[in-house]
Amino acid sequence: TMINEDSQRYYRWQSFGPTDRQIANLWVDMDNQHKNQVRIHGILSNAHRQAARVALSFDFPFYGHYLRQIIIATGGFIYMGEITHRMLTATQYVAPLMANFDPSFSKNSTVRYLDNGNLFVVQWDKVRLKDREAAGPFTFQAALHKNGTIVFNYKDIPLPVEEINSTEHPLKVGLSDAFMGYLPTSQPSEAKRRNIYEYHRVAIDTTKIVSGSAFEFTPLPTCLQHTSCDLCLTSNLTSGCGWCNTLQRCSDGIDRHRQEWLDYNCLEEVRLITISHKREMSSFEQQSSFLSDIQTSPPNNGMTENTAIIAGVVAALVLLVALTLLAVYYINTHPTVAPPFYLMQRRTNNYWPSMKFRNQGCHSSYAEVELGGHEKEGFIEAEQCC
Repeated sequence: TMINEDSQRYYRWQSFGPTDRQIANLWVDMDNQHKNQVRIHGILSNAHRQAARVALSFDFPFYGHYLRQIIIATGGFIYMGEITHRMLTATQYVAPLMANFDPSFSKNSTVRYLDNGNLFVVQWDKVRLKDREAAGPFTFQAALHKNGTIVFNYKDIPLPVEEINSTEHPLKVGLSDAFMGYLPTSQPSEAKRRNIYEYHRVAIDTTKIVSGSAFEFTPLPTCLQHTSCDLCLTSNLTSGCGWCNTLQRCSDGIDRHRQEWLDYNCLEEVRLITISHKREMSSFEQQSSFLSDIQTSPPNNGMTENTAIIAGVVAALVLLVALTLLAVYYINTHPTVAPPFYLMQRRTNNYWPSMKFRNQGCHSSYAEVELGGHEKEGFIEAEQCC
């Protein structure tokens, strides 16, 4: 299995120490904000291993997907997935400091959040670790900016993060996203089984987390932002993009819409459109080069003008056919640069690491509160629980 970590493909990030001047501008002082914009979540502030859904006042871009709802967890992270389950810690998270925090231990511990229309901030304020309460209170926050920028701020970190026990609860710092797909079944009558695959993770060096430190994540362009075929195939901002006419969507095949991309046979569309686009570009370049040669080349004493034009057109057509055959050959012999799902079909089912979510017997399971009858969905077995 493989996890694509810190590839700088989706986010570019940097860290700041306590002496950096940027720290003062990154930290969001919730005490100085308008009171109607700041809320203390009563249930999360008095619970352990609980999570609650919160609606944003703006669309937040996360790995190129626009989200309007998130789930805040007592354990120092935000779950960004659309389907809820008890194993929220597995993937699809924004985690400034995912650990076994228990806000219910002290009346001074709170989980607060702020939404001013351009910025959403969650602050875990004076929270303590379960069974290690004497270590001291932690205060930190995650800030989600409307432009997609994410900032982790750490005000009080009473002990090195490496010393936090991860046996009873996962310890993670960073970002993660995943897509869900159907596993093949042996019998046609069997119900389709779904699995979730983590396609990217940004894992932060926890030794850099100290009181007064921060991390800033800047989103990079993705294929999903392109709204036309021309931009999808020619933009210099992205690479490996393919256009599906059926869905009117640009994608590299590795995002949350992967299953829909497969269901609508976008794989074949991408392959044909890419080949056609290359053919058109080659033809255009050859015609431009040919016309330029006609205008600049001196007349040939042994060949009439009409004969020269005919010979040039024939040569251009022969070259175009050769380039087309070469492009087809190259795509089939270099799957790592072929259109997205042409590539993905040649990967084994074990390439994408899948997560196993159990309803019972796993220490890090979370219960979601205030769902209002929303039906939860689980995932089938794969390799691991946490």
